[in-house]
Parts: sequence; C-alpha cells; structure tokens
Amino acid sequence: MNLEEILTNRNRLSEDILSDVTESANGYGVAIRRADVKDLIFPGNLQEIMKRVLAAERQSQAQLVEARTRAEVEQIESESRAEITRRDASANAEALRLREQAEAESLRAKVDAETQAYEQRAKAAAVLEGHPALLRLAELETLRDLAKNANARLYLDLERGRVSHDE
Repeated sequence: MNLEEILTNRNRLSEDILSDVTESANGYGVAIRRADVKDLIFPGNLQEIMKRVLAAERQSQAQLVEARTRAEVEQIESESRAEITRRDASANAEALRLREQAEAESLRAKVDAETQAYEQRAKAAAVLEGHPALLRLAELETLRDLAKNANARLYLDLERGRVSHDE
C-alpha cells in the first residue's frame, strides 16, 4: 500500500492487518475475527511530511491533467489549421482550374470568331474575283465615305488607276 491508500482507505488497511495478524494469533490458539483502524497517529512531524507529499502528488497529477488538456487543445487547433489550409488549397486549386478553363473557352471563342471572319473574307474575295464590278462599287463607296471627312486627303494615281488616302 502506498501512503495515499493508507490515509484514504482504512477498510483495506484493516483487512490487511487482520490477514497478517490472524496467522500469528492462530499459533497461540487465538482467533481474531475483526480488526479496525480507527485513527492513524504518526510520530513527530511525519504526518505533516506525509500531507505535503500527498499535496505534491495531487498537484503533479493536476499539472499532468492540465498539460494533457493543453496538448489536446493544441492538437485540435493544429488539426483545424491543417484542415483550413487543406480546404483553402483545394478552393484555390478549383478557382485556378475554373479560371484556366474560362480562359481556354474565351480563346477558343476568339479563334472561332477569327476563323469565321477569315472564311467570310475568303468568300467575299471569291465573289469579288468573279464580279470585278462589285469591287469597283465597294471602292466608290469607300471614296464616298472618305469624302465626308474634311481632313481626309485623297491621292489619285491616274496613270496606274490606283487611289490612296491619308487621314
């Protein structure tokens, strides 16, 4: 038995004393039926020392419980921070993926629009090649639009039949 058990568990102490004394008493023909510890009296300042030892043990147990609690709290906080970091990284990765996907779709749409514009120009060139009068009509419309601008200057090369302009 340790000191704390001696001070707190008198019934067990009584049972231990009874079992130790019974064998010796039987040798003398005496039967002991019961042994009770009513009070414990220690010599000198031993009782005070024992109280201090018990108080120190209890305090160390309390500190151990407090340290375990702090460790558990730190563990939970650490796990929470790790989970938040993981979720942030996941959200950032998803946002980056969506942004890159949107940029790719935008680029595809731009390429498709440019392709359609080039195809329309190719069709227009084929039509104008087959009908030179339409080309001349487009040139005249362009000249009319340039004539509306007072700052526009037209340079005519009558020998070659070409027209150029400056704005």
